[in-house]
Parts: sequence; C-alpha cells; structure tokens
Amino acid sequence: MKFIIITGLSGAGKSQAVRVLEDIGYYCMDNLPPALLPDFADLCLHSKRNIDKVAVVVDIRGGKFFNDLFKSLYDLEEAGFEYKILFLDASDEVLIKRFKEQRRPHPLSTEGRIIDGIESEREKLDEVKMKSNYIIDTSNLTTAMLKEEIRDIFLEGKETKNLTVSIVSFGFKKGVPLDADLVFDVRFLPNPYYIQELKDFTGNDKNVREYVMKWEQTKVFTEKLIDMIDFLIPFYIKEGKSQLVIAIGCTGGKHRSVTIANVLYEDLKEKEYRVIMNHRDCEKS
Repeated sequence: MKFIIITGLSGAGKSQAVRVLEDIGYYCMDNLPPALLPDFADLCLHSKRNIDKVAVVVDIRGGKFFNDLFKSLYDLEEAGFEYKILFLDASDEVLIKRFKEQRRPHPLSTEGRIIDGIESEREKLDEVKMKSNYIIDTSNLTTAMLKEEIRDIFLEGKETKNLTVSIVSFGFKKGVPLDADLVFDVRFLPNPYYIQELKDFTGNDKNVREYVMKWEQTKVFTEKLIDMIDFLIPFYIKEGKSQLVIAIGCTGGKHRSVTIANVLYEDLKEKEYRVIMNHRDCEKS
C-alpha cells in the first residue's frame, strides 16, 4: 500500500495537493491527528474496499497533538508500513500575501501578526521537513504547475530533486527581484533594442534570440553561466534549500535577459530539474 503523509506550512498548498492526489486515485484524509496514523493505516490495509493508495494531511492544525507525529512515524515503521512525506513550503512574503488575500488568520497567530505565526510554524516543522522525501516550494507555482508536479511524482513516478529553480528575467530600470538568490547582469551583451527591425520583438522571438546568441561573448557567457549553475545546484540541494531564484537582468527586461533566461531554462529542464520561468518585464512597455 502506498502511504503518503502531506504536511508543511499553512497556506503553502496542502489542500490543493490532497485534491490532486484524490483525483489520481488516492484515498485521502485531511487533518488527521498524528496519533491515529498507525491505526488509520491498518484500517485502510484491511478494508474491504481494497484501498492501495492513501494520502493523509497532518499539520499544525492538530495543535498539541502534532507533537505525536514522530512517535507515530516510528510506530508505522515498527508495524511494517512504508510511507513517504510530502512537504509543501513557500516564502514568508508569499504566505503573508495569501493569508491577506483570503482574509484568514494564521492558525498560530489568530490575534497577532501573520509573520509571527509563520515563524513559529517554521520552527515547529523544521525537523519534519528534514525527514521529508519530497519538498515542493509553491512560492512561484500556479495551481496548474503544482498539479503537474504532484502528478509527475506520484502518478508518473518521475525522480525529483527537492529543489525548485525559479528563473526570472527582468529589467534593471524596474528594479531587481526582491527574492533573487543569484543575480546576473547581461547588459554587456549587444542590445537588439537599437536594431529597428528587432526593437518591437522580445527574447521569446526567434529573430531576437538569434541576434543575441550569435555574438562570441554571449556564447562564452552562456557556457560559463550554465557551468556555474551546474556546480552550485547540488550544494544547494545538499544544504536543504527548497527554492533557488536565479534572476537575469538587462536594461528593459525584454530582449537579452529573456533570451539568456530561456537558454538556461531549457538546459535545466533537459537535465530534469524542477524549473519554472517568469519573464517579469517582457510585455511591459
């Protein structure tokens, strides 16, 4: 029997995750007290319904009962049950925005600041995050992207690394992305903006991409950039980082940065990293 335990930060997408698993045939239970995990697993195993795939949400809503989680995990192992833990995470800024949009209090700060509740929850979940088999950072994922990611892992059985690489192209004149971990400036490359027949296109268009990529300095830079990212990513994974934001900027965020970001995205996608793309300023005037 496949047994998935879903946990993570409040507002990070656990409800969406359990719905996806339900859609692909898992028998799902939300907000189960951790102490009941062994009994629930045994009940499902011996059910006349022939339940062979189970997903359970266990999170901080259980209050003091959440402290029973690690004992219950030990009891599951002693009883011979194999399980996987899926941990949903997101940045503080994104979580605060989601709570404000939904006008909901954080379960650990019903009368205080949202950030206080998030920080307290992170501390309580730190140990279980380290024990998790799959970590998905939903900060820059749409609901459709999250659905695809979960289906890839639990339906298609694809190998996944617990790191989401988010590539952002941007224009320096509109500001550097606040959540960027690595920032690369490509304003030294020849600018298609000054070529009349290319000015109104973007790095997503073949003619602009060919112009940007034809220069020797572009080829050397791209090769060195890919080599550096290949070197760094395994160390970020080893460190336990769940999201890496790589920002690539040019003046307006429309031509050079878009082109280089696309090249890096394609390379990482081919290497089967979990990677998402955001051309922040591409369509802005």
